[in-house]
Amino acid sequence: MELRNIALIAHVDHGKTTLVDSMLRAAGAVRANQRIADRALDSNDQERERGITILAKCTAVLWRGIKINIVDTPGHADFGGEVERILSMVDGALLLVDAAEGPMPQTKFVLAKALERGLAPIVVVNKVDRRDGRPHAVVDAVFDLFAALGANEDQLDFPTLYASAREGWAADELDAPRVGMEPLFRAIAANVGPPECDPDGPFAMLASILEYDAHLGRVLTGRIARGAAEVNMPVTALDRDGSAVEHARMTKLLTFNGLAREPARRVLAGDIVAIAGLKNATVADTVAAADAPEALPAAPVDPPTLAMRFAINDSPLAGREGDKVTSRMLRDRLFREAESNVAIDLRTIDGEDGVEVRGRGELQLGVLIETLRREGYELSVSRPRVLYRTDPATGARLEPLEEVIVDVDDAHVGVVVESLGRRGGEMSDMRPSGGGKTRISFIAPSRGLIGFLGVLMNDTRGTGAMSRLFHGYGLHRGPLEDRRRGVLISTGDGEAVEYALHNLEERGVLFVEPGERVYGGMIVGEHSRGQDLEVNPLKTKQLTNIRAAGKDEGIRLTPARRLRLEEAISYIADDELVEVTPNSIRLRKALLDAHARRRARRRAAG
Repeated sequence: MELRNIALIAHVDHGKTTLVDSMLRAAGAVRANQRIADRALDSNDQERERGITILAKCTAVLWRGIKINIVDTPGHADFGGEVERILSMVDGALLLVDAAEGPMPQTKFVLAKALERGLAPIVVVNKVDRRDGRPHAVVDAVFDLFAALGANEDQLDFPTLYASAREGWAADELDAPRVGMEPLFRAIAANVGPPECDPDGPFAMLASILEYDAHLGRVLTGRIARGAAEVNMPVTALDRDGSAVEHARMTKLLTFNGLAREPARRVLAGDIVAIAGLKNATVADTVAAADAPEALPAAPVDPPTLAMRFAINDSPLAGREGDKVTSRMLRDRLFREAESNVAIDLRTIDGEDGVEVRGRGELQLGVLIETLRREGYELSVSRPRVLYRTDPATGARLEPLEEVIVDVDDAHVGVVVESLGRRGGEMSDMRPSGGGKTRISFIAPSRGLIGFLGVLMNDTRGTGAMSRLFHGYGLHRGPLEDRRRGVLISTGDGEAVEYALHNLEERGVLFVEPGERVYGGMIVGEHSRGQDLEVNPLKTKQLTNIRAAGKDEGIRLTPARRLRLEEAISYIADDELVEVTPNSIRLRKALLDAHARRRARRRAAG
């Protein structure tokens, strides 16, 4: 059987996963009347809730005797480590571009990685049914992007298709009949070659995806580069340096068919397969025949740019919601995560129980924290900090910079330019994007973008859209605007009282409701002024024979401001933490004792 291995790459929300759904139906991998969830490959709860792909996933379809292995990849740059790994498994790529938005920052990122691997992508202009679509202009913009990224002549001569993944059709020309996905399958068969592999050599496979299965244990997925494998075959796992990681037998071999994985007795070179039976091998390791172990080259992954400290929850409310509340449990879980996620790096902190987690961005770290809380962990996390470098030639301090594209209504251009300017952003381009909107490009320091999405939503009344991409390291841009206001800090432990909160409303914005548990050192609101203020949210009304107990029954409080996880992480200051439990998100000072905080401030002041 002929094989084709392709990856779907695109900017976030340009339709990759929806296109896979249409390809599965068109190839008969699911019955015409079979009900499958929209974006069937986005099986992770967070993927469905956020509307993005987080983890790369494999599927396969059979078209006219050709098996097409399809790998759906994330579109957000924070999960670029997934993209870089997957491209080593495939021989071609479909580059999806929105017919209205055109090439975006992550389009540039994923295309650059594909071109570096020597792939010649097929361009699919998706969502051409949009009223504001401009497919011809988008094709021109894609060509310019190919040229700017140094594409060779073969790559520049890319085939182009027009599609609506949602409606389930693709066409070679805009005015061609819009029926089914046949033109897309033809383009894949004609433009993507069979896998380049050695069918007769000793078995070798580079592990690109690691997952855990309740029945099979650790499951490694990759493309077989050499030879064939059979169930119970002895193998050796090797790391990047060629050192043996473990010796084992492959207890299970699985191939992909539609949305299912099917057991196989024997698998051949070029196919993308999943194997079980290894206990220590991980992503970027080579699984090779035991009698001829040789490591395959593994592409390096771009380094992380942000770091956060993860520690167990040690507040007075610890242990009330989660069942994983020890440092050992948290540390073991984080190191398991690092095995399968090559885009994060862990550093232990001397003399402390915490672990520093280094990653690509706020979204990636936020997804990890949300995953942990859903698994029953209670933890506290610090404010993200950027990872600096030193210029080896001049000794100058360098910081990570990002390319930022903001799409806003014309009326909000001025306030957005001013806001990003205060955060160190330098505008590189501004042009109308149609429909009363303007697209503005900036180069901005990563530290200035922490929490900026919430500011953008406020500045544009919820209509702004932002995309960002790691640009490189540049000279440190000096001090930037920080949170302007202080916080309200609880002085006591107990349940917040309505009377006390009513009196505190004039001091700022509250984060808690009456009846909520609070403790000393917990942040219960934002102060209206620049400095922190210690308050008592437990204070009750003094009863006298003059005022009746029911006099204030008509108190009406403004609803508390509830911060989502990513908002809370970007809101806190360097001396504060976010307490994350299965059911709650709380803000607190790192030092709960007021006297300890004052001593720390005096030491910091010199």
